[in-house]
Amino acid sequence: MFYQIYEWSHAAMRPYRALADATKLFYSNPLNPLSLTPFGRSAAAAAELFERTTRRYAKPAFGLETTVVDWKKVPVTEEVVWKKPFCDLIHFQRDLPAGRRPDPKLLIVAPMSGHYATLLRGTVDALMPYAEVYITDWTDARMVPLADGRFDLDDYIDYIIEMLHHLGPDTHVIGVCQPSVPVLAAVALMEARDDPMAPSTMTLMGGPIDTRRNPTAVNKLAEEKGIDWFRDNVIMKVPWPEPGFMRDVYPGFLQLSGFMSMNLDRHITAHKDFFRHLVKNDGDSAVKHREFYDEYLAVMDLTAEFYLQTVDTVFVRHDLPKGKMMHRGTPVDPAAIRNTALLTVEGENDDISGIGQTRAAQDLCVNIPDDYRVHYMQPAVGHYGVFNGSRFRAEIVPRIVDFITSYGKAGRKQTETRIVKASKAKA
Repeated sequence: MFYQIYEWSHAAMRPYRALADATKLFYSNPLNPLSLTPFGRSAAAAAELFERTTRRYAKPAFGLETTVVDWKKVPVTEEVVWKKPFCDLIHFQRDLPAGRRPDPKLLIVAPMSGHYATLLRGTVDALMPYAEVYITDWTDARMVPLADGRFDLDDYIDYIIEMLHHLGPDTHVIGVCQPSVPVLAAVALMEARDDPMAPSTMTLMGGPIDTRRNPTAVNKLAEEKGIDWFRDNVIMKVPWPEPGFMRDVYPGFLQLSGFMSMNLDRHITAHKDFFRHLVKNDGDSAVKHREFYDEYLAVMDLTAEFYLQTVDTVFVRHDLPKGKMMHRGTPVDPAAIRNTALLTVEGENDDISGIGQTRAAQDLCVNIPDDYRVHYMQPAVGHYGVFNGSRFRAEIVPRIVDFITSYGKAGRKQTETRIVKASKAKA
C-alpha cells in the first residue's frame, strides 16, 4: 500500500509541476523584461528547483556517440547482442577500419542496486578507446510482467555465465561494486567445471566480497536488522498499472532514500548552490548539477527474491568468505579459480565498500598464481571515484588496460615466456 501511496502522491503533484514549468518559461523567456532582473531569475530558479525535486526521473540514455581510437574520432553505435527478461547486453560497436587488429572483449557487469547501468557511462567512455566494451543493462523489475518469472541471485550468476558464453573465449570481465560477488561466483563455477569460456581476467572494483572487514554503515545496518526485518519492511508489490503489477520488489525510491540519507547535508547544499547558480546565471555549474542528478535520481526496482537473497548471502551471513555460498546446490569455491587473472581495486575513502572488502578476493582465490594477481588502492577517492571521475580515468583505467592486455591470450603467452626465462636464469 505504501508504494501505491507513493504513486498517488506523484500523480497528485502533476498539476503543480505543470504550473512550475509554466512559471519557469514565463520568467526565463528573453522577451520578458523580468527575465533580466534578480526577481525574474529567482522566480524561474525556484520553479525549476520545485519541478526537479518532485518529478520521477526516467532512465537516462548512455549517449556515447563517438570515441577516440588510435588518435582518431570514430562513431559508436549501441547494439543489443543478447537479451533476457531482466537484462539486455549492450555492445558499444565502434566503427573501426577493416583489417585492424581486434581489441580485447570486455564485459562490464553493472550494479543491480537501484541505479541504471548508465551510472557507469563514464566507465564505458573511458574504456572504449582500448576495448570492445559490453555492459549489462538491467531491467527495472516493475516493468517485467509476472509471467516472465522470478529473478534471484542464482539467476544473476546464470546470466553472467550465459553472457560469457555468448561472447566466447578470451573475454575479460569487470564487476563494479555489487556484482563483484556474483562475478566471482560465476568465474569460480566455470573454472570448477573447466569451462573453456571462463574469462581471461576478472577485475573487481569496490565490491562487498567480505563485509566483515572494515564494515561501513550499510554493512552494519544489514547485520543489526537481519533478513526478516528487510522482508517485513522494504518489500512491496508493484502498483497498477505498471507492467509488473503485483510483483514483489524492493522499490528504487527506498534505495535512493537510503543513499541520500547517508550524505543528506551534501545533497541539501548542492540544491541550494543550484538555486544560487541559476539566479547568478552561472550556466556551466547549473548544467553540471542537472547532469549529475538526472542520473543519480533515476532509480529502478529490484525483484524481492534477488534483493533478499543478496542481503542475506552477502551482508548478513557472509557466505562467500566463509566458504558456505551455494549456487543451485553446488558449492561456490573461489579456490577453483586457477587460470583467470585477478585485479582488485579499492578507494581510500569508500564509504560503501570499506577498504579490505574487495581485496578479500585475493585471499579467497588461493590457487591463482602470484604473477596473475594485482591489487590497487586508489588514494583520495570515495566509492563513486573507484569507477568514475578524473582520478579513475588518469590512474585506474591505465592499470585496467595494462592488466587485460598483459593477461589476454596474446599477452599471457608473453608473460609466461618471461617467467620461464626468469626461472631458467635463476637456475
